Amino acid sequence: VQQVESGGGSVQNGGSLRLSCAASANTFGTKRVTWFRQGPGKEREWVASIYPGRFRTYYAASVKGRFTVSRDNAKSTVYLQMSDLNPEDTAVYYCAAEDCGSGYVYYQGQGTQVTVS
Repeated sequence: VQQVESGGGSVQNGGSLRLSCAASANTFGTKRVTWFRQGPGKEREWVASIYPGRFRTYYAASVKGRFTVSRDNAKSTVYLQMSDLNPEDTAVYYCAAEDCGSGYVYYQGQGTQVTVS
């Protein structure tokens, strides 16, 4: 199984980016997909999660109202639309496919860098 994040880059304060987390067919299926980030000198931080089925979404307080997570199971891709970015959002962003109940991480990508200045 291959899982790859993309869409990172450098953006000015207040700008937007859309990250993608693409995986092999049927990877996400019944799994929760979570976005994490780790900024320079910081611990890993949970950003958002999207569940299968009804696509329920949950967000960290620090990004709620600015970030939107969505998924397209047909394309086996999960997106993170980020708006109104600020320097505190600078981090490597990772996506992980998890078991909805236990949180067991089945797959995790290599991360994509987001820099806001």
